[in-house]
Amino acid sequence: MDRALEQGDEGLKKLVLPAAGFYAVAFVLPLAALLAQGFVGGQGREGFPVLTLEHYRRFLGDPFNLRTLWQTVRLGLEVTAASLALGYPLAYLYTRAGSRAQKLILFCVISPLLTSAVVRSFAWVVIFARRGLVNTGLAALGVVDRPVELLYTHYGVVIALTQIQLPLMVLPLIAVLEQIDPGLEQAARSLGATRFAVFREVTVPLSVPGIVAGGLLVFANAISAFITQSLVGGGRLLYMPTYVYQQAVVLLNWSFAATVSTLLLLTALAVVWAGERLGRRYGRGHGRR
Repeated sequence: MDRALEQGDEGLKKLVLPAAGFYAVAFVLPLAALLAQGFVGGQGREGFPVLTLEHYRRFLGDPFNLRTLWQTVRLGLEVTAASLALGYPLAYLYTRAGSRAQKLILFCVISPLLTSAVVRSFAWVVIFARRGLVNTGLAALGVVDRPVELLYTHYGVVIALTQIQLPLMVLPLIAVLEQIDPGLEQAARSLGATRFAVFREVTVPLSVPGIVAGGLLVFANAISAFITQSLVGGGRLLYMPTYVYQQAVVLLNWSFAATVSTLLLLTALAVVWAGERLGRRYGRGHGRR
């Protein structure tokens, strides 16, 4: 019996090794190279790279760079909030709907994922144009007498990213809401709680894991959505991914581009860590009630 278990462990290790090797080559090594490049300040006398913190001092000491970082974080937070505001009712409706309605909702949620981000972003460029669908419709209804400026604006990017990232919020929420025992809500109702009180005190707290998971996915993707930021922003708005592109491709300043990339990665990791801690603390606090 012990020999069979040992053979099974050995077989499992052999299966894991190729995946681990691919992970190391495709992710760990490029990430290590990126982190190292941020400390390169040129070449010394013997051709070896000179290590320096100058790129980090330059970024953190320049208000322009800090505003760019904050603008990116703000974009992620606004897209996350908008996705939650739209996605939670949709996920809640899915769990209460019949099988046919569920299939329709799921199709509407998943279908945007079947098209590329380039296509979806360009579609928003067409919709937001001065003679696009939004301005044409508003003018036909007599709401505005001049085109509304949405294209190449911050909130135009927020709207486009919200639509693009919405499935990443809805799917985790559906998974969590479906696991909530309906008996808990029925018990609260039998004790005299209103529907809103049941939703606030039972449903929402129990769905916090889905909110956290969806929020972190949306935030991480929103702050790194180079294609949408570039197309809908039109190059007039500067976020961290477009800043990396400018430094690496236009100015060929690879070391500073690596520094900007590293700080963007650290920002995303910090928000993920804070969101996870907040979710756990909220869950424990509600559990003690």
